[in-house]
Amino acid sequence: MAGIGAGSGAARVGGGVNLLALRSHNAALLLDLLRRAGRTGMSRLELAERTGLTPQAVSKITARLREDGLVTEAGRQASTGGKPRTVLRLVPEAGHAVGLHLDRDELRVVLVDLTGAVVGERCAPLDLGAGADAVFDVVVAEFGEVVAGLGSAASTVLGVGVAMPGPLDHTHGVLHRVTGFPEWDGFPLRDALARRLGVPVVLDKDTNAAALGLAVGGEAGAFAYLHLGTGLGAGLVLGGAVHRGSRTGAGEFGHQVIQLDGPRCSCGNRGCVEALCLAAVARGDVDEAARVLGEGAANLVGLLDIDLVLLGGRTVAAESARFVRGVGAVLDARARREGVGMPVPVRVASGGVRGVAEGAAQLLLVPLFGRAEG
Repeated sequence: MAGIGAGSGAARVGGGVNLLALRSHNAALLLDLLRRAGRTGMSRLELAERTGLTPQAVSKITARLREDGLVTEAGRQASTGGKPRTVLRLVPEAGHAVGLHLDRDELRVVLVDLTGAVVGERCAPLDLGAGADAVFDVVVAEFGEVVAGLGSAASTVLGVGVAMPGPLDHTHGVLHRVTGFPEWDGFPLRDALARRLGVPVVLDKDTNAAALGLAVGGEAGAFAYLHLGTGLGAGLVLGGAVHRGSRTGAGEFGHQVIQLDGPRCSCGNRGCVEALCLAAVARGDVDEAARVLGEGAANLVGLLDIDLVLLGGRTVAAESARFVRGVGAVLDARARREGVGMPVPVRVASGGVRGVAEGAAQLLLVPLFGRAEG
């Protein structure tokens, strides 16, 4: 899995089996097939046929997965003349991941099982400018509340995925100068939060996490996820993987300058798409905000030749139809001028307001199943 910052692994709360450390590539392949099969499950012979592994290898690996509690037998298939085959299926509740969306003014927490299904959720106000101690106090409290819902099964928590505004270094878990919050520059959030929570932590940008969640959820091809909330950014999926760039700076979409003499942006530039969008939203001109967002999206489409534009974030959710219509109109006009045929489609991303938090949880789950990022 290129690019996922999961180097810290994932362990059960309070000790126990470290599932990610135990997994092998072949075990991950089998787990992913069983995850996709759902409650129907698959036989060992089917797993062997789908993976190219020998039946003996499949039997050995699945025996270990059963010992770890990840896989269970689920009856037998109907006989077609031979001996009925035992069906195996994934045990969704054998592991859980927590996803945190740390926004500038709000914390959203989701608890998901191994299939990615949300089994717990919390939301609380947050002041990102209050400093690390105050922010961590809120995170620890909300993490404790959502995990408490598991009762004795709290030991199955693999870790925490954190998604927040960038720029940041997901590989080392360190924040760069978060726009509007320079006091966080250089802060080692991943390691500091792991010490407070007592579980492994993975960190990524909010837009990257959301894009990963969308890809895992079935979005195919090359697409851009544009997130407009308290800020504006993009998550890019190219070639089946989240594209972060060699310096992890890809997706800083909101700070492309489209008006040289425009208003001052919190990043220090003038005329950024983010500043123009948020100013239009503040004065109640949603159609203008959508037009500006469309101009930025059109630049992105022209540069990367992507297949799809997905819109998300709280500001979009409040007026989703108008944003889709406005961004789509700009892309339609650009396609007609350039004679490139059908314009790139635009629609609202699935997942709603918790899409970023769910994507953050996938930062833990995707390595477990050995999947590429989408």
